[in-house]
Amino acid sequence: MRITVCSVLVDDQATAHAFYTTVLGFVTKSDVEMGEHRWLTVVSPDAVDGVELVLEPAAHPAAAPFRAALVRDGIPFTSFEVDSVSEEYERLRGHGVRFTQEPTSQASFTTAVFDDTCGNLILIASNDN
Repeated sequence: MRITVCSVLVDDQATAHAFYTTVLGFVTKSDVEMGEHRWLTVVSPDAVDGVELVLEPAAHPAAAPFRAALVRDGIPFTSFEVDSVSEEYERLRGHGVRFTQEPTSQASFTTAVFDDTCGNLILIASNDN
């Protein structure tokens, strides 16, 4: 069994697509019209055949209170591995990304949390070993 697709709920797919590709550096894997919304996925440029992240419309009534509760409590919706949290932190801040947690070392890894501008907090992590 393997994970092939996971989702992040977004307020607006076009805005999310721009942020996730232009700012975060992911590349578009799928972009298929599906009525009012799209099947829109991005992947890491280092693993184009790897796990796809669906930029899922947050249209379901349960999405808004769920995401609001996570943000209110400071809980990231998902996480991404990076080579260096401190370098990625500086790069993303240069793009105007707002962080809710600056780089923090914990045991053998470093984490930081940012607002993806689409209704979610995202954690980035790097292994310090």
